[in-house]
Amino acid sequence: MATNLTGKTIVITGATSGIGLATAEELTRRGAHVIGVGRSVGRCRAAEERLAALNPAARPAFCTADLALQSEVRRLAGEIRGLLAARGPAALDGLVNNAGTFTYWLALTTEGFETQWAVNYLAPFLLTHELLPLLAAAPTARIVTVSSESHAHTSLRWADIQLRRRYNGLLAYQQTKLADILFTAELNRRLRGQAPHVHAFAADPGLVDTPIGQKGTPELVQWVWQRRRDAGIPPAKAAQGIIALLDEGLAPRPDTVYWRHGQPRQPSRQAQDAAAAQRLWALSEQMCGTNNGSLS
Repeated sequence: MATNLTGKTIVITGATSGIGLATAEELTRRGAHVIGVGRSVGRCRAAEERLAALNPAARPAFCTADLALQSEVRRLAGEIRGLLAARGPAALDGLVNNAGTFTYWLALTTEGFETQWAVNYLAPFLLTHELLPLLAAAPTARIVTVSSESHAHTSLRWADIQLRRRYNGLLAYQQTKLADILFTAELNRRLRGQAPHVHAFAADPGLVDTPIGQKGTPELVQWVWQRRRDAGIPPAKAAQGIIALLDEGLAPRPDTVYWRHGQPRQPSRQAQDAAAAQRLWALSEQMCGTNNGSLS
């Protein structure tokens, strides 16, 4: 049975294509007010028009931001706060940290971070931190961060966590997805004491037909990724598992952090390391300058 999300306000990053757009479309059909985030002004405008055509009463809105940059994440959070203040009570019912990237070669942002680490991990950490007061203001709220089964094939290289000395694109990607689960676990631990009505989940969408591994990669890598895409599920199907986690009727247990297609799964041993989760949180606060944050 489809969940009624009428009146719920949900932010989705990476919402102009793939899983993000599919999630935004289905949420809009169910009556949610979607605030989508994308990098391109043109693609954001097109996605906003697409959602409005599905359900004009849902009043979708889109913001542009380069999530590789912390300055842009903070600006985006301010823009979202302004949108919510203009609509009425400043509260947020859901945040979907979906945006992700893959870089085959080492690439640093203008702020000096490895690009995958910046987009796939630090951006969700910082955006969640910035929007947490709005999430806490809602009667119930959900934070869903998209991870991947590939997290199980690695551990965090603490001595060189951004792999700047010896870069490997796939390993960098796997590390960010492991970090997303550890972040989610530690976030839930902290929320239980300060905002128990807010719950966080790490969502594994499975193998999905998206082009993330074909952008700016060698021809052989593109060929391999195309083979993977051919075996993947449509983004609309992957979106269903994310939407299930936004349902306030779902009663999560403290130990249910990692979910696949709307069902709890056991993550890797490394993803269950509570000490590593706390260590990563402290490192993330240093990298993002949030040491005085509300959940510190």
